Amino acid sequence: MDDILVLLLLALVMVALPSLNMVESRKAHHVLEHFEYSAVNCRAYSASLTDFGGVGDGTTLNTKAFQSAIDHMAQFSSTGGSQLYVPPGRWLTGSFNLTNHFTLFLHKDAVILASQDESDWPLIDPLPSYGRGRDAQGGRYSSLIFGTNLTDVIITGDNGTIDGQGDVWWQKFHKGELTYTRPYLIEIMYSENIQISHLTLVNSPSWNVHPVYSSNVVVQGITILAPVKSPNTDGINPDSCTNIRIEDCYIVSGDDCVAVKSGWDEYGIAYGMPTKQLAIRRLTCISPTSAVIALGSEMSGGIEDVRAEDIVAINSESGVRIKTGVGRGGYVKDIYVRRMSMSTMRWAFWMTGNYGSHADNNYDPNALPLIQNINYRDMVAQNVTMAARLEGISNAPFTEICISNVTIQLAKKPNKVQWNCTNVAGISSGVTPEPCTLLPDQGPDKVGVCTFPEDGLPIDDVKFQTCSYTSHL
Repeated sequence: MDDILVLLLLALVMVALPSLNMVESRKAHHVLEHFEYSAVNCRAYSASLTDFGGVGDGTTLNTKAFQSAIDHMAQFSSTGGSQLYVPPGRWLTGSFNLTNHFTLFLHKDAVILASQDESDWPLIDPLPSYGRGRDAQGGRYSSLIFGTNLTDVIITGDNGTIDGQGDVWWQKFHKGELTYTRPYLIEIMYSENIQISHLTLVNSPSWNVHPVYSSNVVVQGITILAPVKSPNTDGINPDSCTNIRIEDCYIVSGDDCVAVKSGWDEYGIAYGMPTKQLAIRRLTCISPTSAVIALGSEMSGGIEDVRAEDIVAINSESGVRIKTGVGRGGYVKDIYVRRMSMSTMRWAFWMTGNYGSHADNNYDPNALPLIQNINYRDMVAQNVTMAARLEGISNAPFTEICISNVTIQLAKKPNKVQWNCTNVAGISSGVTPEPCTLLPDQGPDKVGVCTFPEDGLPIDDVKFQTCSYTSHL
């Protein structure tokens, strides 16, 4: 009898073992995924988009899931903030709005897909400093990721992707079929303490990143890719902002890689909010039809104290371009650029005082821009068609231009005239080919004559910390 009991017990154990193994196996598939990332602020509360019904199949519309998640997480803004995790998948969505003390984090295999249905993009008013939309009179479509009157917002990830699927918008632009201005990928308005980092942005309908009327903005480690013939796909456009840091970005664009702005004609003059205290560092740009760094043309509220360094320009129309014209008013002053490397360029330097494109016919023809204290130093360029095209305004010349320690190697078929200078004044030192007579050479002992501020900007005091997210598989 005892032997029979032993055999029965052994049999029960053998039957139970597979079941136990299955339980252990199921437990193994419930391990937690944990990862860390760098951010200005960490959050106390976390959730996944799937917790709010998100479906990442590339066809299900997730606008309600995004907005429901963010609206729910807004309740934690005063108790430690919140972070919304976008897991691997293709998440189709229309425009959605962010909230305070909030982080949107994209997994490296997450793709936020912009809807191509115009009804998924709410209409909003034109910017007051522009007076109208850029593409058409009247309103504009809200950006894909939008926020206004916010504090402490982070949009980041492990190089997750935001795909604007812009081709349908580009076609409408070329065919003149737009009733309203195209949406941007990311726009943050009237806000402070913003971080946009470690993402890949592709195929934006128009501008990619647009902080406007905001302060304390860090844009870091962003890759932006657009077809080089796509219309107005500017990379990063700080607009009437103070205290901005753009660093470690790679941009291929159909327009300017970085375009610094502050309003358009009489609307920008009336609004009167400049862009100032801007640092641009370690930027790589490819833009065959536009500038690596553009100042303007919408600069009517003023642009000052811009510091760009360690810039790589490849196959671009111009390295640094100032764009303005009669009626713009405002100013571009105290601009400092150093350590820039350029390869295959139409112009190394370009200043335009006859830029058109007015908001309407009510601009003031007596509103002349002030362009002064422009400093370029320590640069090399190769395969350049023309060194510089510097065109000021006859009764408002561009002054205090300084170019030093710059070597430009020409293309095999360069322009016969390398420096075209009108209505400008300044100095040069150690520049090849020799500049125009309006920028007289100060001699080899003055190669350091063009200044670059050595003090830091307030945005440099912003410190990052290591934050984490833990998710159930």
